[in-house]
Amino acid sequence: MAKIKRNRNGTRKDVIIAKAAKLFREKGFSATSMRDLAEHVGVEAASLYNHISSKAEILQEICFKIANNFMSHIEEVDATPNKSAIEKIQAILRFHIKQMLDNYEEVYVSDREWKHLTDPYLSNIQSQRRTYRQRFASVIEDGIRKGEIKPIDAPTAVLIMLHAVSGIESWHRSKKKIAGEVLEDNMVQILVDGLRKQA
Repeated sequence: MAKIKRNRNGTRKDVIIAKAAKLFREKGFSATSMRDLAEHVGVEAASLYNHISSKAEILQEICFKIANNFMSHIEEVDATPNKSAIEKIQAILRFHIKQMLDNYEEVYVSDREWKHLTDPYLSNIQSQRRTYRQRFASVIEDGIRKGEIKPIDAPTAVLIMLHAVSGIESWHRSKKKIAGEVLEDNMVQILVDGLRKQA
């Protein structure tokens, strides 16, 4: 029977989660079976249960890993002294974009498939997503108060920016791509310049 090969710095469970994320993105969580996953990993389905209990557990792992990464980063950025609101927003956006470029499968699944979670996980992820957007909006509101940012509706600005970043999915599908670094710089410039209050 074939064994699951570990990545250099990961466990067999990490390999399963990475393969599952790719399948969930391609087929959707609901349409992916444990048999599909076993075939994708290259083992019999029974072998997967030595590492995970269900595909629902995999979805939980993916969603909360990504949510926790984003929350940890925004807390770190927001707590950085002597950073303007514009600089904080740039840092937050660059992190989002890099995650979409470098960790695409899991970020995509976390963003699109979280609705298939069941309680208490569903309620928890909804709360985390809401808290994250509020935290992001508070950075913008602070910039408005300090005169760095135009007087706009901060929650709306957050939704627009996050939707723009999720659109990087199209970049992944494109046959003719600009470099990821160029995409990142262009997106940050366009999105942040739309917020910046002119002197």
